[in-house]
Amino acid sequence: MAWIFGVVLLVIGVLGLIPLDTSGGFLFGVFAVDTMSSVVYIATGALAILAARQDESRMRLYFKVFGIVYALITVLGFIEGSSVLGLMVVNFADNLLNLLVALVALWAGFGSRELASM
Repeated sequence: MAWIFGVVLLVIGVLGLIPLDTSGGFLFGVFAVDTMSSVVYIATGALAILAARQDESRMRLYFKVFGIVYALITVLGFIEGSSVLGLMVVNFADNLLNLLVALVALWAGFGSRELASM
C-alpha cells in the first residue's frame, strides 16, 4: 500500500511542476498548484516509497505521521480558504484531495490489521 501511495503522490507532485499540464495555475483545470505544494507531494511520495521498503511498524509510523500532517493541512486549508499558512495555495478540490490522503493514511496507520499484505 505504501508503494501505491508513494507513486500516486509522486505523480501528483511532478505533474504540478510541469507547465504543460497546468492551466492558469490549475492541474487538470481543477487543483490549484504551486511549487511548494508540488514539493510537499513529491517529498511525501518519496518518503512513502522509502517506508514501503521498511518493516510494517515503520510503514505504520509513516502513515500515522503523514495522516496527521495531511489532516492538519486539510483543516488549515478549509479555514484559511486559499492557502495553508501562506506557504502553498489550495482550493476546495485540493482540500478534498488532502482529506482523502489523510483518511487513507490514518486508516493505514491506525486502523488496518495487515498493512504489509495489502
